[in-house]
Amino acid sequence: MSAVRLVPALIVALILLFLALPIVVVFVLSFSSAAYLTFPPPAFSFRWYKAYFGDSDWLDATWLSLWVATAVVALSTTLGTLAAIGIVRLPRPIRILTTALVLSPLVVPGIVIAIGVYYAFSRYGLVGSPMGIVLAHTCLAVPFVVTSVSASLAGIDPKLEHAALSLGATPGATLWQVTLPLIRPGVLVGALFAFITSFDEVIIALFLSGSGAVTLPRRMWDDLRFQLNPTIAAVSTLTIILTALLLAIAHLIRRRTEQLKNEKGEA
Repeated sequence: MSAVRLVPALIVALILLFLALPIVVVFVLSFSSAAYLTFPPPAFSFRWYKAYFGDSDWLDATWLSLWVATAVVALSTTLGTLAAIGIVRLPRPIRILTTALVLSPLVVPGIVIAIGVYYAFSRYGLVGSPMGIVLAHTCLAVPFVVTSVSASLAGIDPKLEHAALSLGATPGATLWQVTLPLIRPGVLVGALFAFITSFDEVIIALFLSGSGAVTLPRRMWDDLRFQLNPTIAAVSTLTIILTALLLAIAHLIRRRTEQLKNEKGEA
């Protein structure tokens, strides 16, 4: 390998190492046998993983986060898919404005959204309720679904839908039997990102969880503030692994979709 190629590759490798180093440190600390966070650990043990799985508070927070994320996936995938299908059919000026409004939660600071949601939900008794967190997380997750589904819709020939309608299919049947099967990869990828967005979100959870709906990120935040021990490293490692697996699945879905498109193009 020539020096012209070696230098950029070395720079990229150093950047990736810099980004991955904190994750590696957390991973190593999760297997520490010490009673406090120290690096390098004096010995390796599964002590803190056992502490996590044996603590009802940690498990309750985990199950609540999984339930909330699952509900957010159902709501945001439905709303985001319908929104993307509707937006793509709008006139260009209105489509641009509507897309900007739908994607605004991605650019507005999370603390601003959290404050606004808190004041809005407090009037209806949703603070401290799992349903309040579900609704707030859905607002954050819908833009990811809209973006993913819109990308899939961009690769669909509108003539397929027009052909189904001309043959007597109703709009609902066309949506269910033609459009949705074609955009299924985009819907699945959007659903995965919606799950990750909800499962890892902490800012809104700090405002809305109260004492009756403590999610896993909120529980991790409290542990960092009041009783810092290697259990937090074990929980963080499990969360990182789950997120990495979901991102890998999303990548495989996208890659498989591109392969199928290339195969159809060659055919």
